[in-house]
Amino acid sequence: MTKLVLLRHGQSQWNLENRFTGWTDVDLSEEGIAQARHAGKILKENGYSFDIGFTSVLKRSIKTMNLALEEMDLLWIPVQKSWRLNERFYGALQGLNKAEIVTKYGEAQVHKWRRDPHEHPPALDKADPRYPGNDPRYKELTERELPLTENLSETMDRVLPYWTETIMSAVRNHKNVIIAAHGNSLRALIQYVDHLTDDEVTQLDIPTGVPWVYELDEDFNRVRHYYLE
Repeated sequence: MTKLVLLRHGQSQWNLENRFTGWTDVDLSEEGIAQARHAGKILKENGYSFDIGFTSVLKRSIKTMNLALEEMDLLWIPVQKSWRLNERFYGALQGLNKAEIVTKYGEAQVHKWRRDPHEHPPALDKADPRYPGNDPRYKELTERELPLTENLSETMDRVLPYWTETIMSAVRNHKNVIIAAHGNSLRALIQYVDHLTDDEVTQLDIPTGVPWVYELDEDFNRVRHYYLE
């Protein structure tokens, strides 16, 4: 039986402030730091060890990985970072307070922006300082790869090639893998692995800092999954 662990980053400062975050590089809150350390502790207590890790290029994901691995005395393992594991790009909503946006646009519309796989949040303009083309970490991306807004389906489109070509390659080579990423990039993976419908993925909530374990059979098909709490 092969086990694969997904870990949503610990609570970020903007999670705490109830803001849309997306690709904004927000740090962990004090609670998020504690959650990441607890995830590493519980993984170690349950006998988990890892050969390789995968994260996004955003510090809340990277720090969650590092803090968890530190608790496991595994800071030495290689960790690959990819923009493809970034959070969904929330466009012009990034940095705005969610409650204020609900007041302005209505709860139904905001729910669509957050959870409907095909609904786009309002797009950024390229002149906006939040446009990722201004960030050196994305200098190798093509203009087509640089989002102005993104729905969950498009998030899946960029996550899945990395999953199939890189992450699953490590799994098939019998590596023990941990992924520290974001609510929507992990939601896209879970929809794919568990064959969830759009309605089902809309209802999926992934808590911060709680390991999600997949057990895979010898053909690397899902047998079951569960939270490790």
